Amino acid sequence: MLGFGKKSASKSAPKVPAEDLGPEVYLPFTDPLDSVAPPKEAELTAEQQKLYDQVLEYFSNEDLRIPVTEKKSSSSDHQPLSYDEKAWLTREAFLRYLRATKWHYKDCIDRIEGTIAWRREFGISAQLDDSLNTVTADLVSPENETGKEVILGFENDARPCLYLKPGRQNTKTSHRQVQHLVFMLERVIDYMPSGQDSLALLIDFKQHPEVAANVSTSKIPPIGVGRQVLHILQTHYPERLGKALLTNIPWLGWTFLKVIHPFIDPLTREKLVFDEPFIQYCPKEQLDREFEGDVNFVYDHAKYWPEMLKIAREKKQHYMKRFEELGATIGLSEIDLRASS
Repeated sequence: MLGFGKKSASKSAPKVPAEDLGPEVYLPFTDPLDSVAPPKEAELTAEQQKLYDQVLEYFSNEDLRIPVTEKKSSSSDHQPLSYDEKAWLTREAFLRYLRATKWHYKDCIDRIEGTIAWRREFGISAQLDDSLNTVTADLVSPENETGKEVILGFENDARPCLYLKPGRQNTKTSHRQVQHLVFMLERVIDYMPSGQDSLALLIDFKQHPEVAANVSTSKIPPIGVGRQVLHILQTHYPERLGKALLTNIPWLGWTFLKVIHPFIDPLTREKLVFDEPFIQYCPKEQLDREFEGDVNFVYDHAKYWPEMLKIAREKKQHYMKRFEELGATIGLSEIDLRASS
């Protein structure tokens, strides 16, 4: 179906007696299990290393100026790289864009500059000073009150898991919904352990009657919003998606996927898995019981949201501290930046 990803018969988690559910869990996991680890990075060929060195040299130029918006603008609307942007321009970032552009030097440069301009315009370029960002926890907190997006656990390759639950939709279609998704993408990146630079999306379309009904709220995003989100993911987060697991897809959901199918690039399609048990990809010790895991997760916004933010901020503070300790230069490795001191 649709010509992308893999689909099999949908399987729901078996019923478990209430007394066997285990203690309720309200908070995210900080680290993957000791038994899982990221795959080893493939070595670069001589030609790939040469291209990488060229990209690094380009962005290391102190005279470099980059637009403050994705739209074409005059040279007066260009600014040098900030300290925080230099921390974002890691070795792995350059490699992600090189792979996404099939190792084409100019395309890679254009894509990275475009993303920096987009991050400035969208309002997420500051690492720790929220006063410099448009998209903040306070702005998007109302969007997550029903737990429609949750960071919980790590899958078998130590990728942090971001659950998307359209059935828990609680707001009308708006730009803030897109801001919310981008905010959560930035947070799940904060959760990545040393050696892993991709994430797992676990998308569950199950309806949740306990979420207050709102006739003005659609559980399936409009096509325009879907295309906008897809553009952001594929253009500004290349190679960040390691795996996307989708389950409980209703007829309307399949219709939506068919419509946006032409806009999904082939590399992304290969990472989509339809209606296969999540337990095949995630250790049960960190998997929600709704998907045959051991975690009796209960979403309580007052408990989950501040703790999720606290963990993410502590990890980001560690990252920035390491960035300073290692010389605060462009091209540092995320492996070193996320490693224990």
